[in-house]
Amino acid sequence: SCPWNVRSFTKDILAMSNILDGGKIIIGVAERQKGTFERVGITPEHKKTYQVDVMRDQLAKYADPFVELSVYSAKDINGIDFCVIKVDPFKEVPVICRVPDQKEGLIAGGIYYRNRNKKVESALVSNSYDMRDIIERAMLKMRDRAKQIGYKLPTSKDSELISKGIEDRLRKERGDL
Repeated sequence: SCPWNVRSFTKDILAMSNILDGGKIIIGVAERQKGTFERVGITPEHKKTYQVDVMRDQLAKYADPFVELSVYSAKDINGIDFCVIKVDPFKEVPVICRVPDQKEGLIAGGIYYRNRNKKVESALVSNSYDMRDIIERAMLKMRDRAKQIGYKLPTSKDSELISKGIEDRLRKERGDL
């Protein structure tokens, strides 16, 4: 159990916003040994601190664009109470960190991701595979948004004509034509 503290959660929330399905943070589960977890629940006092509007306002300082999240309570079969922070994936463009925070290891302009190249953790994008994943998802989301607002997207034939036109212009500028 712990109270809401924007600085303690920011890196994880930024990272989860940049992965395919977003993510969930469950408050009330303790890691006892590596890979061993215990359900301890959240105290009523701590639970009161997870107010979604306050959380969104505080995160706005750190995230560009805005991170969408929701907060809800859950109980297990034994009646133990938990708080769940559900982080949605970015809508069109990846979320970057706006301000540095040395204590929490946040770098302004950094793109955080749930890193898989070693132990799973929230960290700066550190390899081309993770960056490619983020860029490709952003491109697909932007394409879908363009279709939604009525833009006619180029066909493969259009793309070939555009590429040929660019190549011809470059040859002309170099004096090859």
